[in-house]
Amino acid sequence: MNGTIKTLKEQGFGFISREGETRDLFFHSKELKGVTFDELKVGDNVTFEVIETEKGPAATNVSRA
Repeated sequence: MNGTIKTLKEQGFGFISREGETRDLFFHSKELKGVTFDELKVGDNVTFEVIETEKGPAATNVSRA
């Protein structure tokens, strides 16, 4: 899937705006691939997969597009 980094929190997580979706998707820095959390900026385009967690859907295998 494709999306855009919407918010980044210094605690090591953030949210992705998904194309065609109204609800933002949570991601944690441990789910990044090929990029570090500090390299990401709000507005960066990313690709990712969606997984179900106990708290709802989240992004995994997040990388820059």
